[in-house]
Amino acid sequence: MSSKTHRDEKNFNQAALDYHKAEPKGKIEVIPSKPHSSQRDLSLAYSPGVAVPCMEIHNNPETVYDYTGKGNLVAVISNGTAVLGLGDIGAEASKPVMEGKGLLFKIFADINVFDIEINEKDPEKFIQIVKGIAPTFGGINLEDIKAPEAFYIEQKLKEELDIPLMHDDQHGTAIISAAALINSLQIANKNIDEVKMVVNGAGAAAIACTNLYISLGLKRENVLMCDSKGVINHKRENLTPEKIDFIANTDLETLEDAVKGSDVFIGLSKGNVMTPEMLLSMNENPIVFALANPDPEIAYDLAFETRKDVIMATGRSDYPNQVNNVLGFPYIFRGALDVQAKGINEEMKLAAVHAIANLAKEPVPEAVILAYNVQNLQFGREYFIPKPFDNRLITKVSSAVAKAAIESGIARKTIADFDEYENQLLDRMGRDEKLVRMMQSRAKSNPKRITLGNAEEYNVLKAAQILYEEGIAFPSLLGDKKYIKEQMERYGINLDIPIIDPSDDDQKENRKRYRETLWKLRQRKGMNEYKAKRYVRQRDYFGPLMLRHGDTDGLIVGFSKNYTSVLRPVLEIIEKDKGVDKVAAMMMILSEKKPIFFADTSINQNPTAEDLVNIAKMAEMTVKSFAIEPRIAMLGFENFAAISDTSKKVAKAVSILHEKYPKMIVDGEIQPDFAMNADHLSDYPFSKLGTTPANTFVFPNLESANLSYKIIRGMKVAQVIGPILMGLKQPVHVLQMRSSVDEIVNLATVAVLDAQRRENKK
Repeated sequence: MSSKTHRDEKNFNQAALDYHKAEPKGKIEVIPSKPHSSQRDLSLAYSPGVAVPCMEIHNNPETVYDYTGKGNLVAVISNGTAVLGLGDIGAEASKPVMEGKGLLFKIFADINVFDIEINEKDPEKFIQIVKGIAPTFGGINLEDIKAPEAFYIEQKLKEELDIPLMHDDQHGTAIISAAALINSLQIANKNIDEVKMVVNGAGAAAIACTNLYISLGLKRENVLMCDSKGVINHKRENLTPEKIDFIANTDLETLEDAVKGSDVFIGLSKGNVMTPEMLLSMNENPIVFALANPDPEIAYDLAFETRKDVIMATGRSDYPNQVNNVLGFPYIFRGALDVQAKGINEEMKLAAVHAIANLAKEPVPEAVILAYNVQNLQFGREYFIPKPFDNRLITKVSSAVAKAAIESGIARKTIADFDEYENQLLDRMGRDEKLVRMMQSRAKSNPKRITLGNAEEYNVLKAAQILYEEGIAFPSLLGDKKYIKEQMERYGINLDIPIIDPSDDDQKENRKRYRETLWKLRQRKGMNEYKAKRYVRQRDYFGPLMLRHGDTDGLIVGFSKNYTSVLRPVLEIIEKDKGVDKVAAMMMILSEKKPIFFADTSINQNPTAEDLVNIAKMAEMTVKSFAIEPRIAMLGFENFAAISDTSKKVAKAVSILHEKYPKMIVDGEIQPDFAMNADHLSDYPFSKLGTTPANTFVFPNLESANLSYKIIRGMKVAQVIGPILMGLKQPVHVLQMRSSVDEIVNLATVAVLDAQRRENKK
């Protein structure tokens, strides 16, 4: 399902305004990177201590990279003359876009950004302003500057500055599409020096793309470039210098004429300009890159209806082979910054091209396959460009760019050990946001019916709206229908989704079925038929009964009630998984670095050693479902000592685990700070954890687990998802009291993934 399937434009527009307006306003902020809690810290950070690095830099300018953040700081600079599809909207109006670009730099490559909007259209003045502020930055990303000025501005700044600089609108698209071209030609069994190419569009991106293709071996005489007036041929007058380079000696004038007998069509223009008849006129195995957004030059489905042999890429995320600049620019700048490159040259661009192209031919990790919820991804017509969530991009592309900079003599700094460099890159990218994006992407690929209890609450309604509009799930609302509709009207939430009222007349047949089921389940446990008839009108029972009967795929309950009271009906109705004696709950803690998992946080007050064994096994399976290798620490307040009763219990559980599951990475009893620190772990060479920190923590009792995660949640130092119920046959999860909108969306996403996993297992 496309993420736009259910999107209401009015709701989405308001959501976009609310997103940007929420405190803190905007999308990026500056935070201190050094200690600043004491007077001594402040005297080192500023006066008088700051004078010392100032003089070091004065005496040796290259040390600016040692004593400041310049080496990891990029400026995203625009004058707002060609913003996205909005055109010349001015510098100030372009700021949200530049902040967004800064956000992408940070989340994909851990690069800090200042966005700078310059209210100047004169190229010479613009160049002087950028030159004046350049000493602040380790690199400059020019953005949304209209052609032909963009060509001149970039060229002059590259000549006069000695830091990495790139106009991403030109070169980002060129690099990603060039990688796609290399691979699509291989699939088509065609040689780049023999193919005939039509480029529709003659702006900055089209010129840069074509020039890069030529550097890969495409013959200039085999290119026909078209603009809004048709083919750029010898009859045309008043062409820009960039277009003059692509004058073709031909009498062909229209796009329709140009594509006849061509092998490759590159669309960098506007939607729906290529007809089925044009596509049919191309040669066998035609390569079509329809990169206009949001509407490609020819729709993906229409292209495949027209020709089964088409090899196609678009700029959209809801079809295979997305040419997305985020595959390139964060990692190109990452590699360039890490060797303190004096620029971004052709060798570095080509290195990025080949790294991206080669990555698509390598076996795809399970984490990427899970992120997109596909059975398999392998090089071919539907996969010849890596996916944006592929964690290998930062190591492959950044390393290739850094090597090219060093080998071409443009790097100030060398990298002696590239294996260690790749480890450093991976450490940078252990951030929580990427996992959430991967989870939601995977959910969108096969959304499930998720029923939300407490549906009259604003946070629940808002979460339902997000789940529905983003295509993460097919939500339904459980509760008093009249009251829910009143609340939706009050909050301005307009949703066309099912509202299920257990007391409503339209649920009469369901109440009858559910009553029979509940009575059969509980008739020997104190429940008579009258109680069953009364209970099925309560949503705490109605929701689990819906799930048991298959009338929904997943259930999210709680929010405003005590956890135990909401959990009780769930455990009475939903069966345990095979081999599970007691269910347990896990919290996913999305920290600044890698995600960690806590169990059991909500159910078993004082588990026995055998209970801890079962909790550890359920935790292992759950963590694996997120495509993460579980490394489990069985926690205690001693390290491998087993002196106290609690530690002895944990040590017994570890002994059982080691004996019954020798391949499981688990050890303890161990203190959490030791389990999270490689240096501390090295003191215990006998441990199965080795020197790689644990990511999954099994607590010895409920109090310690519950208090630990609630301190983290209260401090707001990490995003918390859960509790994730483990050990039940069907996906049901109980919200924490007063969960935020994001927490509800995230837990519902987990329920979708859980339902997908069970479906695939069947």
